[in-house]
Amino acid sequence: MIIIHARLYVKPEYVEAFLEKSKVLVAGSQAEEGNISYDLFRQTDEPETFIVVEEWKDMEAIEFHNNTPHFTGFFTEAGSYFAKPAQVKRVLVEREV
Repeated sequence: MIIIHARLYVKPEYVEAFLEKSKVLVAGSQAEEGNISYDLFRQTDEPETFIVVEEWKDMEAIEFHNNTPHFTGFFTEAGSYFAKPAQVKRVLVEREV
């Protein structure tokens, strides 16, 4: 399993549009065969900061995901919403505890 944490920094004036567009991204991602979980969280002390927590079966599932219309379309449409580049961390879990 591979876990990804992506911290997204949204410009204040685009938060509502970001939330609306992210609904398609989250739903589409959760429906993918190789997805274990895919959730979007809003940071309470920084309301323009969002964290996506993803769990994927394997690297092939991530590669498939990164080429889906809901993923590529989201970043094409929402690319101007971000205040700075995302911080992304990826962790390989070799066995569950």
